[in-house]
Amino acid sequence: MIQIRSIDEPFASQSLYRAAVSALKLAEAMGLLPEQEVIARLDRETMSRLLDRVARAGIGRWLRTELKSPSPQDPARLEKLFEHLAAALEESPAPAHEWPRLAEILGIDQLARLLQVSPSSVRRYKESARTTPDDVAARLHFLALVVGDLAGAYNNIGIRRWFERRRALLGDRAPVDLLNQDWSPTDPAPARVRELARSLLASPAT
Repeated sequence: MIQIRSIDEPFASQSLYRAAVSALKLAEAMGLLPEQEVIARLDRETMSRLLDRVARAGIGRWLRTELKSPSPQDPARLEKLFEHLAAALEESPAPAHEWPRLAEILGIDQLARLLQVSPSSVRRYKESARTTPDDVAARLHFLALVVGDLAGAYNNIGIRRWFERRRALLGDRAPVDLLNQDWSPTDPAPARVRELARSLLASPAT
């Protein structure tokens, strides 16, 4: 969905570009971008639409107002704004949006295994037939963040295989092996999985 082909000022600034694209990737992984919309242009209009979508999910509403003020014309101010947006997205589970997105990418069975719930429960949560418990919502959000880290390096098939492949940096275990026994995103083992996914930003060989 994110296929940047043209960049307007001031987004040509390398650091601002990274901050804006990072926020876009997180929003995409969380299912907050419009379905089937390909983002090919990075400009204020694109980022304003992003903030509108995110605000409708109850995240970063004040940032939408900030973008429309005169001061964020400055690249440094804009960079800070999108860093704040990325931080808000990191801290804000959005299960109503994340269930459909992750079910599409990972499939019901793998998603259920990673979350330590049954496939039937995944279907009920996804269809809003049952309220997602806080602990499951936290794990779902964690997976969305990991998928966001992986999306720049892998397609959907590659992402699914990444969770199953043994890694030397995980003690010759696969990421799925560390996400077990009602894990929490704050546990050491999931933190290692996230760290490994993030390292892809520096090295595509991970």
